Amino acid sequence: MRKEVIYLTGTLLDEELECSLADICRYCNISAALVQEMIDEGLLCPRGHDPKEWRFSALELRRIQVTLRLQRDLRVNLPGCALVLDLLEELEDLRRRRGR
Repeated sequence: MRKEVIYLTGTLLDEELECSLADICRYCNISAALVQEMIDEGLLCPRGHDPKEWRFSALELRRIQVTLRLQRDLRVNLPGCALVLDLLEELEDLRRRRGR
């Protein structure tokens, strides 16, 4: 009898994590211009008034990672990614409320 092996992948993030723009660019291997585009589309809402002061949360780091996967795997544009992320977060919230 053959056993089924399931591999799980994921990223553990500290909810207290705050990253600068340089950190985000380095962690995600993206340009500051792409980060700015994501902000313009409403995908990210950093704290701070200008790029030197911006601080990104662990949730925003996760949103960037999901956005990059959506773009790479499904060729979804940034407005589409914003919609998908909003729907995914709403689904997670509903599941949490239901106690799943």
